[in-house]
Amino acid sequence: MKYKRILLKLSGEALMGERQYGIEPKRLAEYAEEIKKIHDMGVEIAVVIGGGNIFRGVAGASNGMDRVQGDYMGMLATVINGMALQGALEEKGMLTRLQTALKIEAIAEPYIKRRAVRHLEKGRIVIFGAGTGNPYFTTDTAAVLRGIEVDADVILKGTRVDGVYNADPEKNPDAVKFDYISFDDVLAKGLNVMDTTAFTLSQENKLPIIVFDMNKEGNLLKICQGENVGTVVNI
Repeated sequence: MKYKRILLKLSGEALMGERQYGIEPKRLAEYAEEIKKIHDMGVEIAVVIGGGNIFRGVAGASNGMDRVQGDYMGMLATVINGMALQGALEEKGMLTRLQTALKIEAIAEPYIKRRAVRHLEKGRIVIFGAGTGNPYFTTDTAAVLRGIEVDADVILKGTRVDGVYNADPEKNPDAVKFDYISFDDVLAKGLNVMDTTAFTLSQENKLPIIVFDMNKEGNLLKICQGENVGTVVNI
C-alpha cells in the first residue's frame, strides 16, 4: 500500500445521500464498506467528518444567530455524525474510537494526541469529532490539524466530484480536471480545494491532499494502492 496512515475527510452533506438533510443509512453503510476495504489491507485510518447535514454555524450566523453559538452547535453535529459512522464501522467488525475536542465523556474520549496515535497503531479507526474545539474554524482545518498531529501520510478529501477542476464541473461541462497540481498553482488560479486556513496549514507542513469522489466504489482502495484517482495537491 502506498499510504500507511491516512486522514479521511468526509463532508456532512455526503451522509445525506438522496435526502435533504440528516443521515441516510444506505450511504453510511457504503462508506463503512469502502473504509473496511483499506482497513483489511492494513492501512491506519483517522476520520474527520463535517456536520453540514445537520447544522452549519455560518448559515446560522447569516440568519441572525450568534456565530460562536452557531459554531458550537455545528461541532455537536459533527459528533452526531461521528457516532453514526462509528456504529456503521463497528457493525462491519472494525474496532473504533471516537475522540472529541469538546469533553463529552459519556460517549467519547477527549482528544489526546498520544492516545489517538496508539489507537491507530493498534489498528483501531479513530474518528475525530467537534472540529478543533474552537469557533471560526472549519472541519477542513480540523482535518489538516489532526492529520499533522497524528503524522498522517496524506489527507484524503472525499467529495461528490472526482477531483479539482479549473471551473465548477456541475455548472460548466467544459471544465478541465487536474490530475496533479501544486499548492502554489491552486492559490494562483484561485481554485477552491479547502478553506484558506486549512490549505495554508497543509502547505506549510508539506502534507499532500488528494481530492476524489468518495461515492464511486473502490476509489478509496485505489488511492491507497497508489493508483491515479482524483487530484493530488502537493508541493
